[in-house]
Amino acid sequence: MSPKRPRFWIGLVATLAAIAGSVAGVRQLRRVQAATNLHTAPARRGEFLVLVRCRGELVANRSVQISAPVNVPNLQIVWLAPSGSQVKEGEIVIRFDPSSARQQLTEKQAALEQAKATLDQAVAQARITAEQDKRDLAQARYQVERARLEASKAEIVSAIQGEESRIELSLAEEKLRVQEATAELHRASDAAKLASLTRQCEKAQSEVDITRGRLERMELKAPGSGIIIYMANYSQGWMNARPFKVGDNVWPGSALAEIPDLTTLEMKGKVEEIDRGRIAAGNEARVYVDAFPEKPFPSEVTLISPLTELTYDWPPMRYFRAQARMKQPDERLRPGMNGRLDVIVSRLPGAISIPAKALFTRQGKPVVYVAEPGGYRPVEVEVVARNPDEVAVRGVAAGASVTLVEPT
Repeated sequence: MSPKRPRFWIGLVATLAAIAGSVAGVRQLRRVQAATNLHTAPARRGEFLVLVRCRGELVANRSVQISAPVNVPNLQIVWLAPSGSQVKEGEIVIRFDPSSARQQLTEKQAALEQAKATLDQAVAQARITAEQDKRDLAQARYQVERARLEASKAEIVSAIQGEESRIELSLAEEKLRVQEATAELHRASDAAKLASLTRQCEKAQSEVDITRGRLERMELKAPGSGIIIYMANYSQGWMNARPFKVGDNVWPGSALAEIPDLTTLEMKGKVEEIDRGRIAAGNEARVYVDAFPEKPFPSEVTLISPLTELTYDWPPMRYFRAQARMKQPDERLRPGMNGRLDVIVSRLPGAISIPAKALFTRQGKPVVYVAEPGGYRPVEVEVVARNPDEVAVRGVAAGASVTLVEPT
């Protein structure tokens, strides 16, 4: 056997051993570095609030709506007050296009003037006819009196003349009756004609008043002071609903905007079915608005829906609705702002709390890893209460540093 072969194998084994040692050393170094750089948090002692957390949005419990005028066709928005702006009671907030109403008003006024002229002409003609009938009646009565006077001479004239006088008296009286009937017919005909023309004139005046009223309602004023929020326009379908804007055509009587009372703001949240039995009206709560995350608003639960409500999200889901009224609303808050509602179910005084990320499971039991010199020691704990971001436990001392990442 060649003396060089054992030396070769010895060198190969030594090389492999050195490589293995280097790999082990690198791994051990990385473990030490990882253990040294793990994020930790202290276990704190204090009052622990057991919470039911849900997402929601701000709504106003009381608001005043602004609706489009009724019985006004062809409503098109030509001007709007800026959405979310402050308005005062009596200020104009919405204007509609008045051109069509003005054209109709001009046409109705012309029809009214024509009806008045026709009525005046009929009144003048009725007066002329009445005067003519009056003269004809006077003439007929005169003829009757004259014939009666001649007939009274029948005793002193011949029988033939007396009979002629009586016949003339009868004819004169008949003509008087005919003239009286004619005059009465003229009066009735003229009265009916004047009544018809008067009704036409009143109708034309009513149409002018209606059109003038429509023109006056082309400007909507704020019924109260506050901020104005425009409603969604569903004329293009549910999926394309957008707040009303300049150029939109609106239906008479449709709701266009609202002015909420900011002192009645409430957080409306969606409560899961598993949490419904844990909360009730009157529970203390805290509201956190996404726009102002640094400021909690003390609140009180005022309403829990007895039945689930279907949401319009996709996919549709059912939730219980909870509402909490803020005790001191901030003037910066607006309806529609998103946030969360933390309902306080109970309070645990003197509890030890750790972040929820610091709790792990080892062999089916909850454990935490306490930082100690040279490493981390697993400690079994008992979970007393649990919140989405923190947990109350027993078995670890206050002030102990626990890892937020499992060391193994």
